[in-house]
Amino acid sequence: MKGIASIPDNATFDVAIIGAGINGAGLFRELSLQGLRVLLVDRSDFCSGASCAPSRLIHGGIKYLETGEFRLVAQSTLERNLLLRNAPHVVKPLPTVLPIRSWFGGIVPSFRKFLRLGGKMTDRGALVLEAGLQIYDFLGRRARVMPRHSLFLKRQTRQEWPHIAADVMATAQYYDAAITQPERLGYECVRDGLDVGTDCAVSTYTVPLSFADGVLELRDEKSAETRHVRPRIIVNAGGAWIDRINADLGQQTRYIGGTKGSHLLLRHEGLLQELRGRMMYFGTPDGRICLAYPFYGHVLVGSTDLRIDDPDSAVCTDEEQDYMLRMLGGLFPGFRFSAEDVVYRYSGVRPLPATNAADPGAISRDHIIHEDVLDGIPLLSLVGGKWTTFRGLAEETADSLLKMLGAERHLSTRDFPIGGGRDYPTPERYSAYLDEFFVTHGLPRARAALLLERYGSRARAFAVFCQEKPDAPLRSLPSYTRRELAFIATDELVRTLSDVLFRRTPIALSGLLTPDVVREAGAIVGEALEWSAQETEEQCLLTWQEGQERHQLKGELPAASFSHTALRA
Repeated sequence: MKGIASIPDNATFDVAIIGAGINGAGLFRELSLQGLRVLLVDRSDFCSGASCAPSRLIHGGIKYLETGEFRLVAQSTLERNLLLRNAPHVVKPLPTVLPIRSWFGGIVPSFRKFLRLGGKMTDRGALVLEAGLQIYDFLGRRARVMPRHSLFLKRQTRQEWPHIAADVMATAQYYDAAITQPERLGYECVRDGLDVGTDCAVSTYTVPLSFADGVLELRDEKSAETRHVRPRIIVNAGGAWIDRINADLGQQTRYIGGTKGSHLLLRHEGLLQELRGRMMYFGTPDGRICLAYPFYGHVLVGSTDLRIDDPDSAVCTDEEQDYMLRMLGGLFPGFRFSAEDVVYRYSGVRPLPATNAADPGAISRDHIIHEDVLDGIPLLSLVGGKWTTFRGLAEETADSLLKMLGAERHLSTRDFPIGGGRDYPTPERYSAYLDEFFVTHGLPRARAALLLERYGSRARAFAVFCQEKPDAPLRSLPSYTRRELAFIATDELVRTLSDVLFRRTPIALSGLLTPDVVREAGAIVGEALEWSAQETEEQCLLTWQEGQERHQLKGELPAASFSHTALRA
């Protein structure tokens, strides 16, 4: 059963978490593993807000050294290293290159930023970067899994980057990491919690209506059903919507001062080849930081950092797109970039703390846990944080909650694999693991490798399901099969077509979502979830509308042509 129907009315929970972004999903997992009764609800799907719109980096935050946030960098580099071990199916090492235009640039501005005296860094010279990278390597020494940094002078830089700007005199390379499917990892955190927490529950597309006399009233936006639950503690993990949620509960707060970050996905073969698996991380003339790195056969480019009052209105504008293309062109004048290269774009609101800081980029990315009392019970609001440190934030918050509840920690999640990362092979064992996998399940080797790449060790469950009945590739997207999508729909807490195409899979983000894919996938998911023809039609229309309005996808949705009966064949 999905949604609120699975929750008994007047059920009691130790903790109710509102918001299933990565902070809420990570905390749900953490608390469930400690044996607590936990409820998780979200007004949409798992990781459908800011958590589905990051730069998709798992990084230590080298730029935070400029503002003296050494504790944040130390925690971030540790959590990066742990995620490389605990979620190796979706978190991968990413060589990162910094272009250098001078030897001594940025020394005075860096001191001003470090002392919180204001100012922007428009030039980070070799000496400033070398000092920063030495500190970065030192802070990232715990659980290290990647090499230290290197410096390359002009001749080697020109060989490696023939299209780069003429004034780039050197480059520095260090290692961070990228996450291929953050939305899926968020779902896997929830799945981990449900697998062990027999008294735990989740309900997506569910909103809090009110809280009074110890009772939290919830409404399922899909079914219009309501439930009343009795939590001992409420945690607001609503991201950019935290203040609105608190107001609905009867608590007026002003904790959030979010900023919008937008990204582009480019189809540009020349830049993709020159990057060769590396990220270019570069400052801009106006003091911001931009990035570009390979992502699903395209180039992911970001990002902006703009104040925004209404998180529901966040979309990547043409002006932001023009800005990012212009900054990229300034670094690589040997290439031409235009709007025609953009195949997908997205935007989200960072749930940063409310502040009067003039420069949005200077707002700390560290987290804050606000504690209030709501009608006699604790209300915690989780502000800030970032993808890299979600486990550490969950651990810290869980320790506070356990103390409030008089409970004890049963295990540490520091070395506890997440979802498809469990039993996933090391690079040295990968080939042998793949051989055993495709032989055992009778799959072509290429198909087995694709399932492992998408789902980690969960690929075995996919393989079993796909072989139970006749299967076939999608006509509109042959790299996926009908049974593969049906398994996601029936086994992974899916309630909408958008859940499948935007979050459980990277179909949309990798630039593969077309009107034909929406139609064919909609018919498969509709049959699996026993939707009526009318509901299937509505889901297809809503999904393509989302693609057009939020991601600027082009094309018209064709008339329905796939019937449920035909797809059973």
